[in-house]
Amino acid sequence: MSLRQIAAVALLAVASFTNAATSDGKGVQTPAEQAVYGSDTVAGCFSSLADMELLTTDKFNSQGFCAPRCRNNSMPVGATYLKACYCGTKLPNAKTLLKDTKCNEPCPGYDPEACGGLNAYTVYNTGVQVQVAEAELDTTSSTTTTAASSTTSTSQTSATNVQTTPAESQKPSEDDSGSKTNTVGIAVGVVVGVLVAAAIAGGAFFYLRKKRNSDMEEEHRRNAAVNAFISGGKPPRSSGGASIADSRMDPVMNRRMSDGSIADNQDYSRRILRVTNA
Repeated sequence: MSLRQIAAVALLAVASFTNAATSDGKGVQTPAEQAVYGSDTVAGCFSSLADMELLTTDKFNSQGFCAPRCRNNSMPVGATYLKACYCGTKLPNAKTLLKDTKCNEPCPGYDPEACGGLNAYTVYNTGVQVQVAEAELDTTSSTTTTAASSTTSTSQTSATNVQTTPAESQKPSEDDSGSKTNTVGIAVGVVVGVLVAAAIAGGAFFYLRKKRNSDMEEEHRRNAAVNAFISGGKPPRSSGGASIADSRMDPVMNRRMSDGSIADNQDYSRRILRVTNA
């Protein structure tokens, strides 16, 4: 045996001893094996499930429980994580392959075997086909995590803004105060303007009314004076009296006119002395 072979055997022995010492013989991940048609083999420990979906959960879950059920459903790939059994059509991308020590959770149905680990899955080739396609690298996990972090930060910021907004909204801003002041000033100006316009209109109305009454009184006095001058008497009192009529409307004078004793072209506004034979 060559020195290299001896060293390799020694390393395997150390690794086996380390696994046994750390895991106490439980939850040991079986190294990857060559796929065999019709029989399930371990493909490795992966951080991704590719296109695999949950088939069932069982308290007796193990490689011997999960892989045959995936094979019976014509699924070439299976995976275990504690009590969960997954099945799919593609192997996880090779970049998601982890060290075997990452899969260290004992299977509930057979604890010497590993059924995944922290963010890790034990993947099998179920033997439906030897050559199985490999899934493309899934970047949605990191993208989703980043988006979730951004959403959480945004939500926290929004919550902070929501909490502080009511307190700030209670304080009237300078613009609001100025607009309120301007509105009140405009309203007061409109009211004052209306009152002034009403006062001017009222004053003009009373002035015109008084002037009209004065004109009527002046015309009445002038007519009274003219009538008094014509009749030769005193003007009537302003307290009210019979208006002076034209003397030509006197019935006596009318009778004389009808008798033809006095000419019609004479001025009868004055009394005419008559000489009669006694």
